[in-house]
Formats: sequence, C-alpha cells, structure tokens
Amino acid sequence: MPKSVDKTLLVIVVTLVVIGFLIFSSASLGLLARSGAPLSSVAFSQLVFGLIGGSIAMFITSQIHYRNWRKYAFYIFCASILLTLLVFVDGIGFSHGGARRWIVIAGFSMQPSEILKIGFIIYIATFLSGIHKNIDDFKKSVIPFLLIIGGVGVVMLLQPDTDTFMLMGISAMAMFATAGGKLRDISLIVLSAVIVLAILAMTRPYIMDRFTTFLHPEADPRGSGYQIQQSLIAVGGGGLAGRGFGQSVQKFNFLPEPIGDSIFAVYSEEFGFLGSTFLIILLASFTFRGYRIASHSLDVFGMLLVVGFMTLIVVQAFLNIAAMIGLAPLMGLPLPFISHGGTALMATLASVGIVLNVSKHQKI
Repeated sequence: MPKSVDKTLLVIVVTLVVIGFLIFSSASLGLLARSGAPLSSVAFSQLVFGLIGGSIAMFITSQIHYRNWRKYAFYIFCASILLTLLVFVDGIGFSHGGARRWIVIAGFSMQPSEILKIGFIIYIATFLSGIHKNIDDFKKSVIPFLLIIGGVGVVMLLQPDTDTFMLMGISAMAMFATAGGKLRDISLIVLSAVIVLAILAMTRPYIMDRFTTFLHPEADPRGSGYQIQQSLIAVGGGGLAGRGFGQSVQKFNFLPEPIGDSIFAVYSEEFGFLGSTFLIILLASFTFRGYRIASHSLDVFGMLLVVGFMTLIVVQAFLNIAAMIGLAPLMGLPLPFISHGGTALMATLASVGIVLNVSKHQKI
C-alpha cells in the first residue's frame, strides 16, 4: 500500500513558496515605483497562475502514479517541443529583450520552455531507465542521449535561451551518471558540452561578456558590471539582520529586475546575513530531502525522475544566488519559488508534485 507523501519535503516547499510570495510582494514595490503600474498587473500572474495554479498542479501530479508518466513520455515530450516552437509563430510568439521565448494564448502570456523542461526530464528518465542495463553500450546509450539533447538544444538556442538549455543539460548529465554511465562516457559528454559552450561564447558576444564581467566586474560599473555592483551593495547593505521587510533601498532605483533574477539581493538587503543563511539552509534541506527520496525509490525510473527534477531546481537556485554575490557569472536565471514568473512557479510546483508521488512509493 502506498504511504502518504514525504511531509518533510512538503513542509519545506510550502515554506519556500510562502517566503517567496512575501519577498516578491516587497520587491514588486520597486518595480511599481519605477513604472507606476497597478499592483494587480504585477501580482496577477504570480498569484493566479503561480501560487494558486501551481498548488493545484502540485496536488494533481502528486496523486498520479509516477509510472504513468513513462507510458506517455514520448507524447508529452513531443507536445512540449511543439508548444515551444510556437514562439517562432507570428501572432503567437513575441520577443522581449532580444529573445523570443514567450507566447500569448487567449490573452495570457507564458514561457513554454518551462513545460519543455518537464517533458524533457520525463523523456530522459524513460530513455535511461529503459537502457540502463546496456548503459555501457556506446551506440545504445551515449549516441541517442546526445541526439535527444542536441534536438532540444536546437530549439532552445534559436530563441535564444542558452541558460535554460544549460540547466537541462546539467540535469540530463546527472541522470545519466545516476543511471550508471561509465566515467569514460561521462567525460566525453562533458568535453562535448565544453566545446559547445566555447563555440557559443565565440559566436555570441553576450556569453563572452558574462565571463569577462564575472572576472572583472569593476571594469564597467555603469555598463555590463552594473547589476552585480548594485547587487553586492544590496547584499552588503543588509548587514547581519537586514533593514527589515519592505525596507530595501536598492529595489527602487538601482537594481535591475528586482522581481526577477535580482530578487535574492532584495531579500538579502531586507533580511540580512541571518535571513539569507536561513533561505540557503532551507534550499539545502530541500536538496538533501529530494535526493534522499531518489535513493529510496522503488525503481530506476522513479529515481531518475527525482534526480532530474531536483537537479533542475536546485542548480538553478544556487546558480542564481551565486551570481548575485559574485561567485558565478550572471545568467539571468530566476530564483525558483521566489522570482516573478507564474508559468515558472506552476511548472516548478508540478515537478515537485511528481517527486512527492515518488516519495509515496519509496522503500521503507
């Protein structure tokens, strides 16, 4: 008989979502002060699609036996690819900031790559669980594995959405290693990824700029280094205990994207070192609890599902935080559970729901 979901993980997720909505509400004040937009226009997507829709999605996916995803993995993957391709259709897809990553359907905008991430993880888990006994066979494992990633890469890089594709690649690599991939094959895949990244850096100047800014943020404090400089001022301004909820100064006139990828800086300024440490501990607890569920899964498919979704979420979270304190290049990645993005929060909570369902069937 299946048990109930992992209550510890559920409590951690609920805590992250509540904290996320509170700090998002505070960070929104900075955006409102600049644009004068009504609060409803800023919070509607986050509340309706993210918080309410995400909670419903998490409940539904937590009730569906995780093995059912394997039956329809190919169709889910293909549907998510087709949905993502709509960004290139005039009248449906639209551009923002030089990237074409969004679609508008029935007056509502969404980022279909968030759905693609779910379809991708489910399909990779299905593929690897099906061939894990032959994982040593290069032709049956590495070649099709790279072809799947390459196909998704074409769709993502044309938008372009290099950062999301990188996250998907890291998650797939973690799943491949978990499935028993040989060190030789893992090394080859990593080398291939480094070569692709080098080519992208040479052909897309903004990627190279990120690395040069990371190494020398002081070189252009009013240009490419502006965001990291303002972020560090916000984090440092929080001191030990922070300025207090809603009291961030940087969010009003200085921090770019205060409700987006800079939201951790707003949080740090308002809650200080102690508050930031608490959030990091919470995310670390989420990480360890999730991977514990993976290690106790009944089968390889369940294990790979959890590893894929957990890696996708936690790598993004810690890369965002690392970028805001100057320990990683700025990538524009939002902070899961906290940054603005109704579709992103809904997709994240739906993914967590699948992990929770796996926890219902884990070994004692």
